[in-house]
Amino acid sequence: MDAKHAVSGTRASRGGKAKSGRPEAEAVFRIRGISKIYKMGAVDVQALESVDLDLYAGELAVMLGASGSGKSTLLNIIGGLDVPTAGEVIYADHDLTKANDKQLTEFRRDHVGFVFQFYNLIPSLTALENVQLITEIASNPMKAEEALEIVGLKDRLNHFPAQLSGGEQQRVAIARAIAKRPDVLLCDEPTGALDFQTGKIVLEAIQVVNRELGTTTAVITHNASIAQMADRVIRIGSGRIVSVDINETKLKPEDLIW
Repeated sequence: MDAKHAVSGTRASRGGKAKSGRPEAEAVFRIRGISKIYKMGAVDVQALESVDLDLYAGELAVMLGASGSGKSTLLNIIGGLDVPTAGEVIYADHDLTKANDKQLTEFRRDHVGFVFQFYNLIPSLTALENVQLITEIASNPMKAEEALEIVGLKDRLNHFPAQLSGGEQQRVAIARAIAKRPDVLLCDEPTGALDFQTGKIVLEAIQVVNRELGTTTAVITHNASIAQMADRVIRIGSGRIVSVDINETKLKPEDLIW
């Protein structure tokens, strides 16, 4: 396969729900020795240092760490929004660290859905129209109505963001992310701007996407309670992986308390 099609021509196999973290699971991402240094004037800031990590097909992984631990930097590198200073990120047997800007754009467009703390919806468009923005450019999208139904918003299609609660707006953002049928869903503090009850509703939507679509899902958070719903818990501190644990007693989002 030539370099031009190194990323865009490959989709990771989902093959059903993986027993995440166990040897029989298929690694969608293989991250080896990545470091990230940001230059702040004359000062070098080490955001990540020698990180090794695998993400497995169909799993729901929670990356847990305090603010400034490096978890957002790691997520951005996995999603092709940033590149490491050193090391390699292998996605489906292709090295993203050797991809050019065009190939990374194609990778993000074809394979990755992003959900951020803030919803980034267009105020002048309805929920349906916000999702349709993605379906119009995706290669194999689901119907926008279907994506909104998956996250429990089939009755709110024609509402504008100002007419929706914070949790509903976040679920529109999730629907927008999954409408292109991504292999990977990356969520950066998806409940950070929400209250406890609303946050649980959003986590339920993420769990539905992971379970029903088989989408490999990574959620980063500083909230230790959210880790209880994960297949694996990846703890990050001072730019390093502190521990990776299989969660043998998962809780449903509705049972979480924080």
